[in-house]
Amino acid sequence: MSDLYFGTDLFSEFDRLQRQMAGLFGGFPSSIRSGRSGAFPQLNIGSTDDSIEIVAFAPGVDPASLDVSIDKGLLSISGERVPVQPDDAGDDTRSYARERFAGVFRRVVELPLHADPDKVEAHYTNGCLTVSIGKREASKPRAISIRSDPSQN
Repeated sequence: MSDLYFGTDLFSEFDRLQRQMAGLFGGFPSSIRSGRSGAFPQLNIGSTDDSIEIVAFAPGVDPASLDVSIDKGLLSISGERVPVQPDDAGDDTRSYARERFAGVFRRVVELPLHADPDKVEAHYTNGCLTVSIGKREASKPRAISIRSDPSQN
C-alpha cells in the first residue's frame, strides 16, 4: 500500500488543471504569432507543391489601407478597418453593442524555411486578401530517375 492518498481521481485533477491553463493562455498558438482568439483578420494557411498560400479574411477593408511585408522569415499583414455607420443614423444615435471589429490590426505569420521571399504575389478579391509565396526550387518535390548498371546484366 502507498502512504499517499488523493481524495479524488488524480487524472481528473490533471485534466482540470490542463483546462484551466488552456483557458488562461488561450490555447497553444501555432506558427501564427497572433494566436489570441478573435484576432482580426482570420487566416487560412496552406501549401501546394509550388507555393505557400495564406488567405486573410478582411471584409470591409480598403485594399489601399493594407500593408503586406516579409522580413526575416515573418510575413506581416497590417491595415485598418474603419467603423461603418448606416446612412440613416444621425449624430444622436448611440451604439450599445458592436460585434464588428473596427480599428488598426496586424497579423504576423512565421514562414517555413523553404519559402522564397522573392516570389510573393498578393491580391484582394471579395473581402479576401490572398498572399502566395513561392517555394525555393531546392525544396520542391522532384522525381529521381533510377539508372540501371550495365555490368549487372
